[in-house]
Amino acid sequence: MSFTPVILIHLATALAAVIVGAAMFLFRKGTPLHRVSGRVWLLLMAVTALASFGIRHNGHFSWIHLLSLMTLYSLFQAVRSIRGRDVARHRRFVTGAYAGLVIAGLFTLLPGRRLGYLVWHAFHLV
Repeated sequence: MSFTPVILIHLATALAAVIVGAAMFLFRKGTPLHRVSGRVWLLLMAVTALASFGIRHNGHFSWIHLLSLMTLYSLFQAVRSIRGRDVARHRRFVTGAYAGLVIAGLFTLLPGRRLGYLVWHAFHLV
């Protein structure tokens, strides 16, 4: 199983987005720290989603690429919402995007997936 540079970028930015996103839930909202980390998180999420388009099965996109499109849409709407001072809508889009990130990450741990294979074999569980 090979990990191409695109897969490694996708994986690194996704893991960083999980960590930054989790930390943001602990930060006080509306502070400079929240705004800066939010911009970092948004960039990490955008790179993660965009990098996914370089990961294909037999040269073709799969249904999971729809999640990447949905993520990009959610990020756009989150920024648009906060610029329009609609905090509740902003929160829904950000929370949804973060939940999608975590759920997608859990699916990558399934046996038979590249990352799942690596993790399960590293812990000698398969």
